[in-house]
Amino acid sequence: MIALFILVIHSIETLAYSVRLSGARVKLLASALSLFNVMVMVSRLANMMQQPFTGSLIDNAPKVNSLEFVENQYRILIGSATLGTVIGLLLLPTFIAVFSRAIIHLAEERGSIPALLKKGFTLSYFKRAIKHIHLPRYTYLKDMSWRDIPIKLFCINILITAIYTIGVLSALYAALLTPERATTAVMASGLINGIATILLIVFIDPKISILADDVINKKGNYVTLKSASIMMVTSRLLGTLLAQALFIPGAKYIAWFTQFLM
Repeated sequence: MIALFILVIHSIETLAYSVRLSGARVKLLASALSLFNVMVMVSRLANMMQQPFTGSLIDNAPKVNSLEFVENQYRILIGSATLGTVIGLLLLPTFIAVFSRAIIHLAEERGSIPALLKKGFTLSYFKRAIKHIHLPRYTYLKDMSWRDIPIKLFCINILITAIYTIGVLSALYAALLTPERATTAVMASGLINGIATILLIVFIDPKISILADDVINKKGNYVTLKSASIMMVTSRLLGTLLAQALFIPGAKYIAWFTQFLM
């Protein structure tokens, strides 16, 4: 169940990159961003719901070899983050098509999310959405130039994603390493994820938003925006893989750092 929560979180956050593409496609970026905020809210809610269950793995860990048991469990959870990102990547073309229509309907409903949901959860709209389901094809990457990808931004997003993926897990594991400062270590997870979120907002989101604005204002082209979005999704995938390597070092660093908070 915990792995399913994490899979949903990372699938949603991966698919969130398709919202700007859809907004630029239909020239309704502000409406697209309102849908983006709804998706982020759902993923944050799922993240909050899974945290108590993740902590319960520590409470129910056997007394013998508890560190090894929890580590194995948490590595499975990190793996589910990778799987969720892969699912989001595969569904990206489908959701770009679906979101493009959802944004238009949201504008028609004058920004009413409840009205959009009421219209969307009908049999006729489900049938229309099913017609747009298709896996990525090689032609989807046509005309994309990997030379346009900013390497620095690519690497920053890998690191931010890795930190965000293991923030809670490393903090909980650190509580096992330093039982005398367990509460301090657990509470550090909010600080870690907060820093990762701030870095994302400061370094990543403005760059992608500017590219989307350029497409709408005819200062840039859609292919450049698509290249950047695919690049961000790919870096997210690599970030979840890097998280496996940073999980234990991150936990040890948190355990060491908590001594300065006492």
